Amino acid sequence: MSVPFIAVIPARLASTRLPNKPLADIGGKPMVVRVAERARESGASQVLVATDSDRVVEAVRDHGIEVMMTRSDHPTGTDRLAEVATRLGWDDDAIVVNVQGDEPLIDPQLVRDVAAHLSAHPGCSIATAAHPIHDPADVFNPNVVKVVLDAKSVALYFSRAPIPWTRDVWQPHWPDVAALAKLPSVPENVLRHIGLYAYRAKFLRDFPTLAQAPIEAAEALEQLRALWHGERIAVRVTQDAPPPGVDTPADLERVQALFPTAD
Repeated sequence: MSVPFIAVIPARLASTRLPNKPLADIGGKPMVVRVAERARESGASQVLVATDSDRVVEAVRDHGIEVMMTRSDHPTGTDRLAEVATRLGWDDDAIVVNVQGDEPLIDPQLVRDVAAHLSAHPGCSIATAAHPIHDPADVFNPNVVKVVLDAKSVALYFSRAPIPWTRDVWQPHWPDVAALAKLPSVPENVLRHIGLYAYRAKFLRDFPTLAQAPIEAAEALEQLRALWHGERIAVRVTQDAPPPGVDTPADLERVQALFPTAD
């Protein structure tokens, strides 16, 4: 039996590395539309784009996709989702998946799995995903976020640092990070966080009222705010890394090559 869930795609034009990113052409369609199409394939009961741009509203509506104009002063995509959840009055237990607007290759199955994972963990307000790290360089790369889980696959902590610290493998080489990044293998318990989230609507409505956490500010990781305030995050571990998103012109060219002609 499939779990009912809503997919919301936050989209804003103010990207510094790739201006007007949601409207970038991918095979004859704006990127945000490609993302919405993947979200539809996930089986979501509702797919909605949340934006602060008239241009995005027009582009999305032209392709028959539901869209909502939201405030322009939201500090995060989660705050934008919170506005949508509040205005549409979703039930407290409704499951809402945040599908990033720069993920035109997102696996619809992963979207569905994260929603189902939250449904299966009634004590959690959020669900997300992770996969094993195989490249030692990724372990010591601060742009690769790691997560440590408890016995029930609930997140204990997220960090840009190498966690858990595998003492007997890494300590002999510390602090020579270059040497550590060249080690032949990675311990099995090192997981990379995948930035896909499912939320209960009640948590989304509460999120803007939560004060920023010191650990969130230190690591620049928004999910640490939830942990700091006592919320629990279930983590669905998958063996495969998802396709990378689009952050730069080079990323866009790579994805455009996969959509050579308009549908």
